[in-house]
Amino acid sequence: MIRILVVDDHSVVRKGLVQIVADSPGMEVVGEAETGDKALELVRSRSFDVVILDIAMPGRGGLEILHELKAENPALKVLVLSMHSEEQYALQSLRSGASAYLTKGCPPEELAEAIRTVAAGKKYITSSVADRLASYVADRSPQFPHETLSDREMQVFVLIGSGKQVSDIAEELNLSIKTVSTYRSRILLKMGMDTNVQLIRYALQHSLAG
Repeated sequence: MIRILVVDDHSVVRKGLVQIVADSPGMEVVGEAETGDKALELVRSRSFDVVILDIAMPGRGGLEILHELKAENPALKVLVLSMHSEEQYALQSLRSGASAYLTKGCPPEELAEAIRTVAAGKKYITSSVADRLASYVADRSPQFPHETLSDREMQVFVLIGSGKQVSDIAEELNLSIKTVSTYRSRILLKMGMDTNVQLIRYALQHSLAG
């Protein structure tokens, strides 16, 4: 039996995942967490085969939690399930140790297949992610400016790209306005841009807007 931990700040999403797993033979949800910190507590005290992790949660983001989970338990299999498109976070997630990246719009059957695949110690990679991964391996230098961003900078960039103000981003990520402003400055510098309008235009052109 594949033992699964579901990590998502939305109770409706967690219940939906529990039902999908319940309908899939050979696996069960044996733990739920609404925050990354709670997930870390559970992983430290209990045994799980697969963690289904949301990438966008209040406070510390999913990528930061992913780093900690893999640092503390390298053998733990993490399947990132996100509302964001593959273009936004798939490559970063896989490079950070995830075994799979799926969007929340994927069919239940695909999610179940991905869980079985990663539980068996393999990567589950969609064809579109495979293409991007192949390009990354062929050329280790970043192909696009946004690929130079850190995990948290990418998270802030996606929110700016969706048109959100610094104050809104600070509230959503549970950070100070000063901290978000600092991230914004770093993002502009790394991407060679000067204004939010340029960031938004870039995000739209590359399907990175939230």
